[in-house]
Amino acid sequence: MLLLYRMIEKKNHKPLDGEPEKAVLVGLITQGVDETQVNEYLDELSFLAETAGAKTIKRFTQRLPHPEARTFIGTGKMEEIKNYVEAKQADLVIFDDDLSAKQTNNLETEFKVKVVDRSNLILDIFARRAQTAQARTQVELAQLQYLLPRLKGLWTHLERQRGGIGMRGPGEKEIETDRRIVKYQISLLKKDLEKIDRQSRTQRQTRGEMMRVALVGYTNVGKSTLMNLLGKADVFAENKLFATLDTTTRKVVFEHMPFLLSDTVGFIRKLPHHLVESFKSTLDEVREADLLLHVVDISHPQYEDQVAVVNKTLEDIGAANKPTIMVFNKMDAYAARTFDEHLPDEVRQELLNDLYKKWQQSTNGNAVFISATEKENIDVLRYRMYDMLRELYHIRYPYKTEFF
Repeated sequence: MLLLYRMIEKKNHKPLDGEPEKAVLVGLITQGVDETQVNEYLDELSFLAETAGAKTIKRFTQRLPHPEARTFIGTGKMEEIKNYVEAKQADLVIFDDDLSAKQTNNLETEFKVKVVDRSNLILDIFARRAQTAQARTQVELAQLQYLLPRLKGLWTHLERQRGGIGMRGPGEKEIETDRRIVKYQISLLKKDLEKIDRQSRTQRQTRGEMMRVALVGYTNVGKSTLMNLLGKADVFAENKLFATLDTTTRKVVFEHMPFLLSDTVGFIRKLPHHLVESFKSTLDEVREADLLLHVVDISHPQYEDQVAVVNKTLEDIGAANKPTIMVFNKMDAYAARTFDEHLPDEVRQELLNDLYKKWQQSTNGNAVFISATEKENIDVLRYRMYDMLRELYHIRYPYKTEFF
């Protein structure tokens, strides 16, 4: 049980004296993933590390057919990283892929600093960001589900010498104790979440016949800023990943039409499966919405990959076929990144028209290009929402005309 407490404390580490921890990032180039993609993943991992309170000081990549079973990376690369960590006095090493407990232990033995993987890092951020009892319960459940299959590897330091007779020592007894504790805690947390789910379902049922709109998208694309703009809400918005975890719902009235607008947690590549499961009640807002606003940061170099990640997540939770408006946000930043200041206005407009045409065709005309911070084209989005909600309302309630 002491080990269990040690692992939870280690998982929720915090920088000392407010100083950011110095982090080294590690990515593996394997079959089907090229160097460019790995560097993009490491860019995102660096942003995750910054959100968690760490500063990236170095990146390492290695090309291997598959990860090494014992240490994930090869011995030569491990020695190179070890020497750098010692020379620069780094505080932790972050891997972009999931590690087993045995791999983590072996790497920490070599590096003599903390080693975390991508899922562990995301869980740490969620733990820091969770504000409500629901979010904290969801995160704690995900952390324990992440920890449970790794307990055996964490106890390897207590194994006896190899052999048949005499293998059942105190290490095995302690790991079984920890397993029972973790499973018991998971059971309690699931019961708590079931109660929360029932309360949430009851609240949604009391909303009557009002249409529901949910903001979805990759993390840090501007959903909360747009929520504040459309719903006149006071939702926390920050240029960091997973700035908000809790679903915020506001009643909005436009052109005498009331509807409910919800801001939801952002998606990300390699989102830990346990988080998706734990946040089921939060994602119910997406599943039960009548209309989705898929917000995209079009200024991001890999925005099309982010769109694919969100679409895949929506498919996984059973919300892929819902009526959707693609909201391409941060057009001001896109123009600043894409166009040279000396580019003639007619050429700039031609390029923008090509972009608009491309996405209008692929979305059947359901694409809107805005800047939430500059409040550009917000009315265009509002009227597009109004038209779609009115159509959906008449389909659902063909004999009702009270709002239209």
